[in-house]
Amino acid sequence: MTINIKNFLKDNSKLSKMGEFQSLKQIDGLEMSSISADLYGDGRDDLALFYFSRGANYATLTTSNSITSEFIPWNNNSHKKVIKGLLVNTKNANTFTGKQGKESIDLLAKNLSRILTIKESKSKKGTSETVKTKDLIFASTGVIGEEFPAEKIKIRLQDLVEKLRNDHNKMYWLKIASAIMTTDTKPKVAYEEIIVGDELIRICGIAKGSGMIAPNLATMLSFVFTNADISSNLLKTLIKRAAANSFNAITVDSDQSTNDMVTIFSTRTLKIGHNLSLNDKVIQKFELALKKLCLNLAKQVVVDGEGAKKFLTVSVINAKSLGSAKNIAFSIANSPLVKTAVAGEDPNWGRIVMGIGKSGEIIDPKKLKIKIGSFIVAENGKVSESLNEKKLKEYMEWDSIEIEINLKLGNDAFKCYTCDFTHDYIDINADYRN
Repeated sequence: MTINIKNFLKDNSKLSKMGEFQSLKQIDGLEMSSISADLYGDGRDDLALFYFSRGANYATLTTSNSITSEFIPWNNNSHKKVIKGLLVNTKNANTFTGKQGKESIDLLAKNLSRILTIKESKSKKGTSETVKTKDLIFASTGVIGEEFPAEKIKIRLQDLVEKLRNDHNKMYWLKIASAIMTTDTKPKVAYEEIIVGDELIRICGIAKGSGMIAPNLATMLSFVFTNADISSNLLKTLIKRAAANSFNAITVDSDQSTNDMVTIFSTRTLKIGHNLSLNDKVIQKFELALKKLCLNLAKQVVVDGEGAKKFLTVSVINAKSLGSAKNIAFSIANSPLVKTAVAGEDPNWGRIVMGIGKSGEIIDPKKLKIKIGSFIVAENGKVSESLNEKKLKEYMEWDSIEIEINLKLGNDAFKCYTCDFTHDYIDINADYRN
């Protein structure tokens, strides 16, 4: 197996050693492959296929942007509880592509279903089961408004299917995760496992995302796989709850994508009980692991934000409601003035005050306490008398910064994650299509 290193080790990237990536393990019932359709013109992998020969339960969350990629209505119209495959392409979002974009999905679905059906007929099982077009879902990421390269993808489907494999080591997961990247500088992978009796539940996840990242998902694709036999309805509830404080708690630039998609798949190979609910102990353990995995992936998206040099956590505590805490947290996290101050290592806490005020939430300035790291910068409606500006500036040199807003108005809290704004963000997005 050859991994296309160009996918995630570029000259201008924030390089990572291979050892720093989590080791994902094999998920029984899942086959994967990735190849190049030369959509970028440089030979990098840009197509990925996930195939479930025995079918998989699944649940999907998609963008709430009113303009979406053509694949989203296709997937939503499937009405399937069990599917067979997911095809992902990068470089082209298949958004605002009109009739051509919609017909492209039909074309790919028909050809891929035919090729997969032939594969099944030639398998050792000798099955004659047909893979239908509605057994397939799609995901795309890339430039909006450009003609979808259906023919270039179509002619590579045969090779993509032939390269499917069910043995997945760390390097292979990285190859697959690399194939779904756009402006990302490195693949994003995460792994959790749970021991239940003598059985091992595995959860593997991959994601892409770097720019156009905001709540209600982002220009972000994330795919999570487990061997645990969990119904599609229960998976939907679990992924919604996991996303609330992970994928829906991140922002890079406040821009919400047309192509957001987070999907969880169960290959159903490990039986863990019948008629399971959120109250079952096994599901509760699974949910904790799933939330941990999703938060891990979400944070990796923020760390790899376009041009980012610093990771920023904004916590709002003792708010009168969860909605109020969330509004204030994102008002600060989405502020270009706050983000550029962090980039410049300037502890300009006045910009944080501005962010709190512009949220529209009612607060009491005299109760407000603002901390940057462990330093109290403001309280009782003015600058803190204990503030040591020199030590605070030293803290701002760290690559991970924390801001805490204590409203002292209630018991609710929310934490979100973002990154700084550097000149590199401008360079990347000014030259995105070249």
